[in-house]
Amino acid sequence: MGLEAATAMLEDLIERAGGCAVVDGGFATQLEKHGAAINDPLWSALSLIKDPDLIKRVHLEYLEAGADILVSSSYQATLPGFLSRGLSIEQGEMLLQKSVKLAREARDKFWDVKKKNPKNSYNRALVAASIGSYGAYLADGSEYSGWYGRDVTLDKLKDFHRRRLQVLVEAGPDLLAFETIPNKLETQACVELLDEENVQIPSWICFSSVDGENAPSGESFKECLDIINKSDKVNMVGINCAPPHFIESLICKFKEVMDY
Repeated sequence: MGLEAATAMLEDLIERAGGCAVVDGGFATQLEKHGAAINDPLWSALSLIKDPDLIKRVHLEYLEAGADILVSSSYQATLPGFLSRGLSIEQGEMLLQKSVKLAREARDKFWDVKKKNPKNSYNRALVAASIGSYGAYLADGSEYSGWYGRDVTLDKLKDFHRRRLQVLVEAGPDLLAFETIPNKLETQACVELLDEENVQIPSWICFSSVDGENAPSGESFKECLDIINKSDKVNMVGINCAPPHFIESLICKFKEVMDY
């Protein structure tokens, strides 16, 4: 499926959902409710190793709650992170693929039941592959400061994200979700990677914010959004991991800047 067809599928879902599609909620929070221990640099991705069935269960719970879009459990799943746990590159890549596979299996299982009911009010959900920021991998809070150190360059960020992006795309998600991006440099890295890899899947980029005005790095959101405006690979922008009272004003600010 090409980018145009995939984008049309997304637009159709939003239209059928009444103009506002519901994304699932906090994944780690729900895992913890079921007793999962996630106090780990891998965070919720630890369950990919220890309890993949629980991941599928949480996906199904969000579908039952009305989610139109499932986000995979790969936010903090990175190849360097898996290597630090003693896994091989091949094992790490398999776990990344599994994060998408589990979400797709949950979606298909749920839909196979619901579509048989003529009174069904659910939409067939889409699966978004989560790609957390470099700061999420560092697990030092830098996704909320935007400061990665002087040695972190554009090329280093692209090298960090590239193979994970390739593996997740190959796993067949409907969408790509870059999440908690804290600065202009990583925004540029994500946009350039989508172009360099000729990704044919609709993508969104979500930013964090600690003051309700700017990116955590202190750079204006306009600087970050201007980069996205020059790309035909990013279909949506948004906010995540920010205080709820910031959201409305930031959405209004984003709408003033974005071309769509």
